[in-house]
Amino acid sequence: MPELPININDLLHQRTVEGERIEYKAGWNPGAVIRTLCAFANDFENIGGGYIIIGQDCDENGQPIFPPVGLPDNQLDRIQQELLSHCNTIQPPYFPILSVEEFEKKKLIVLWAPGGQNRPYKAPREVTAKHKEFHYFIRRYCSTVLVPENSEDQRELLSLTANVPFDDRLCQRAKVDDLKMDLIRSYLHEVKSDLYDSVDEMSLVGIARQMQIVDGGDEWIRPRNVGLLFFSDDPKKYLPGTQIDVVIFPDGEGGDELIEKTFFGPIDLQIRSSIRFVQNEVLKEKVIKLPDRPEARRFYNYPLAAIEEAIVNAMYHRGYESPEPVEVRVHPDRIEIVSYPGPDPSIRPEQLASGQFVARRYRNRRIGEFFKELELTEGRGTGIPKIKRAMAANGSPDPSFISDDIRSHFLVVLPAHSELAEVGDKTSDRSLSLSPMESHILELLVSGERGRRDIADHLRVSERAGSMKRAIDRLVDLRLIEFTLPNTRRSPNQKLRLSIKDSEE
Repeated sequence: MPELPININDLLHQRTVEGERIEYKAGWNPGAVIRTLCAFANDFENIGGGYIIIGQDCDENGQPIFPPVGLPDNQLDRIQQELLSHCNTIQPPYFPILSVEEFEKKKLIVLWAPGGQNRPYKAPREVTAKHKEFHYFIRRYCSTVLVPENSEDQRELLSLTANVPFDDRLCQRAKVDDLKMDLIRSYLHEVKSDLYDSVDEMSLVGIARQMQIVDGGDEWIRPRNVGLLFFSDDPKKYLPGTQIDVVIFPDGEGGDELIEKTFFGPIDLQIRSSIRFVQNEVLKEKVIKLPDRPEARRFYNYPLAAIEEAIVNAMYHRGYESPEPVEVRVHPDRIEIVSYPGPDPSIRPEQLASGQFVARRYRNRRIGEFFKELELTEGRGTGIPKIKRAMAANGSPDPSFISDDIRSHFLVVLPAHSELAEVGDKTSDRSLSLSPMESHILELLVSGERGRRDIADHLRVSERAGSMKRAIDRLVDLRLIEFTLPNTRRSPNQKLRLSIKDSEE
């Protein structure tokens, strides 16, 4: 039997009066029960729905009468079967949580009806009528009332409850304790929120309500999806596919070498970590000295600003209902960032192809709010223009923005700079093409010999980090640096220095 978020015995012992969230029914009256379920599902006042207790009568003031009337054992199965049938008449179908409880040796059916995820709901005025009339119902104080057509209440109901975005919906499988106070505290500090000064004086529920990342009645509070995405240690536990997969094909998809890295955790940390990984593993700078001017010409295989914007956009506009992760695929001549599903159908194919479009509807408004606070995005349709400007400023080919007819995915393609695309002879002119980590290692060694641990500390990576090992190996291959003890590379006294031959030249 499902566990109710409140203790019915305690509630009845306290003689809780019938009100906005509690309704007592002495017997099984399907029409009245379905109308009240519809009203609780619409949750007009956003108080978290309510409860119907069948088998418990009350006086004219709404006070429960004891002992309760109760329900005969031989009627319990029939009532549950009829309830299931009648709940299908609600539009869209809505099913409460049902529990059979015993109080003072009497059987009661308790229906818990939280606010629905697909509101607004309509229900028939009479469920047994041959020709059913459907209406909206809401709770007003202790009564279920019909909402008149074209009334102010109807307009407000439709306005308040029309299609709640997925990122703002409650996650029924999670609990408030799945939100982590340290992540909330770190966020408030980073965005310089006034709440940060009082966060240590507030409960987790209190601060979460202030940030609007939870909702529901006090006895059954649940996190919104947006809260789990930013403030839980493992969002994919509740929203599968919440991750970024980076795959690097150094020799193309048909090659033998493959570098894979998956990023989990809060989505803002996923974004920052994946960007840093691509920056260290993929980006290369080329410097060309010009004979007619003192300054050199500098450019990258991919501008970092374009990569940042493309990854942020993918995480902003992806569908978190989908179990498909955001993928970053690095080929020798291009980077592809793909997210699911595709852009809004309001964007015409010719606008998509040109990259000149602004979506009229945003899939994840709450995620956008947090990204703007964290300065990860401006949220004003500037992402695509920024990518195009960054590519042009670097002298790179134009990016491509691709989807299919049914908008199942969105693919951003960033072509490599023509002078740094790793196609054909990959060894030609390699000495002029260095990653940021490789350049940093060379700068460190200008001042003298250094051990691996010293280098790792300056790079802020582990001494055993694969990215540092690959950077050192490549610099050694290019004869830009060398080991001080080349014949005993595992010696504890081993250090690295600039190549003596290179220095003499």
